[in-house]
Amino acid sequence: MSDTTASVAPGAAGGAPALPFYDTGVHHPENGTLLGFWLYLMSDCLVFACLFACYGVLGRNYAGGPSGAELFELPLVAANTALLLLSSITYGFAVISTRRKRQGATLAWLAATGLLGAGFVGIELHEFANLIHQGNGPQRSAFLSSFFTLVGTHGLHVTFGIVWLLTLMVQVTKHGLIAANRRRLMCLSMFWHFLDVIWIGVFTFVYLMGALR
Repeated sequence: MSDTTASVAPGAAGGAPALPFYDTGVHHPENGTLLGFWLYLMSDCLVFACLFACYGVLGRNYAGGPSGAELFELPLVAANTALLLLSSITYGFAVISTRRKRQGATLAWLAATGLLGAGFVGIELHEFANLIHQGNGPQRSAFLSSFFTLVGTHGLHVTFGIVWLLTLMVQVTKHGLIAANRRRLMCLSMFWHFLDVIWIGVFTFVYLMGALR
């Protein structure tokens, strides 16, 4: 049997060559994953824009309760901000190590990023626990409801980013810096820097302006 005959599907009418039953990927654009992820980030940006708008409308409705100037501990928030910004720097070093194909350095910088992110989430949870313990939970006023929603949504994103980062560390350990892992690391890089930008907005609009009211 010749090679041509062997490639014909059994029972195909007219001896037409069989179509592959799997996706060869030839129809996908070269940077389709990065483009799709940019679209996701834009949609996430709209979510945060809505949350910022809600806080802008409700941020002065204290219902006789405390204001941000009475509740916020700016030194603690500033330290938390430093942790997140520093994690963005360490992730940048991880990307540099990835481009140089240095797997060990990439994993080390990713681990540092994860630890800094975990510290950020830990301080945020500590802040929330203190507020709730003092009777200033999200049900206390519209101001606190919008505050917990905005800051908590950002914290959930950081938590998800840490889980994603740990998953990628396992993938890099098992398979190395293959093309797929490098692409995933770049997507996480965009996500992580996006969260930094959002947090700068939160720190300025919620905490700094709230402390001046």
